Amino acid sequence: MKKTLLLLSMIITLIIAGCGNGNNGASEGAGGDASGTKEVTLKVFNFKVEMAEQLDRLAKEYEAENPGIKVVTETCGGGCDYSAALKTKFSAGDKPDIFFVAGHSDLDLWEEHLEDLTDQPWVGDIHDFAKVPMTKDGKVYGMPLNLEGWGFIYNKDLFAQAGITELPKTISELEAAAKQLQDAGITPFINGYAEWWILGNHLMNIGFAQQDDPVAYIEAVKQGQETITGNQTLNEWANLFELTVQYGQPNSLQTDYNTQVTNFANGKAAMMQQGNWTQIQLLDINPDLQHGFLPMPINDDAEKMDKLPIGVPNNWVVHKNSAVKEQAKTFLNWMVTSEVGKRYIVEEFKFIPALKTISADESQLGPLAADIIAYSDAGKAIPWVWQRYPGYEANTSQMASTMQAFVGNQVSREQMFEQFQKTWEEFAAQ
Repeated sequence: MKKTLLLLSMIITLIIAGCGNGNNGASEGAGGDASGTKEVTLKVFNFKVEMAEQLDRLAKEYEAENPGIKVVTETCGGGCDYSAALKTKFSAGDKPDIFFVAGHSDLDLWEEHLEDLTDQPWVGDIHDFAKVPMTKDGKVYGMPLNLEGWGFIYNKDLFAQAGITELPKTISELEAAAKQLQDAGITPFINGYAEWWILGNHLMNIGFAQQDDPVAYIEAVKQGQETITGNQTLNEWANLFELTVQYGQPNSLQTDYNTQVTNFANGKAAMMQQGNWTQIQLLDINPDLQHGFLPMPINDDAEKMDKLPIGVPNNWVVHKNSAVKEQAKTFLNWMVTSEVGKRYIVEEFKFIPALKTISADESQLGPLAADIIAYSDAGKAIPWVWQRYPGYEANTSQMASTMQAFVGNQVSREQMFEQFQKTWEEFAAQ
């Protein structure tokens, strides 16, 4: 009996020891290796579909330099509603370790989930204006992804084919150019109006950013001291909106981002409203494409209209309750300080760096970035302001739906502005 109990005790001890060895080799993410080293998994939720493949490759480079770290990237961009998808992830408990927050109103929304990054070594290298969207009460909560701008990207060869020698800087000149293109058998605009953000974020921004004091006007509308209806600048903006519809392709409400960019790259239209984030895709489709930026004028004040919206599109942030937040911060620091990371930012992502310590030759970034840099250096920039709207992207998506109804002749111009006003009042009251 004693021998039986002794044997049984030895078997139990061996089983427990075996289980213990298995646990020591377990991963915080997905399994351990034969040496028993824990593998840490960083989950990155990316919103820029145009850099998805490049980000995956960068993650592999980091893994190669840092054994035991696995970087898993997931992308929601283009036609995907990133903000809604991120909220769903948090609600479902699938919280990424690194994700994106746009700043201003979006910072207010996500602040409780964000790690304070003020002490990170790269913070002092950020261009001053690029810090503003993610700074609150003296604390920095995000690393700016890059600097971007948008406007009307135009095909230089098609403009030459139509005999256009002077680039339009006013709305009258833009209309004349559109008519000249049309008379030459060239579609002036390819509009991606199936995408809410092209309308509600970027196109709508022009009307607010061209106010005499955009921030003051937005705050006044939020407080009920000013209105959207009856605003002269927004009324001028609507003229530009109508112009793109009048001289655009007939199916703009069925044209998504990828179709818009592809058709433009293939020479099927002379202009499209987009930004320098399209650079990689454009040159992948047509390496010989000759293109650049035009402003988006709403009146005939050439000096005021010859500007591009330039700003920070989004910011890397770290989930403050992540079990691997220190590793997440190390990854972000590596991305902007290592030679590999800096090379990817400039050569692979084609980003205009938001950090002073990352240099970029304009020839590396492409003609769109070169135009943005030139406009920025000349002081010819207007701000990105939709992040200051009440409700942020819930607001802009609703305004985009109203704009789509306008394109589809379901509402008049007056009804469009009345609906904008109602949307703002509803979100401001929340």
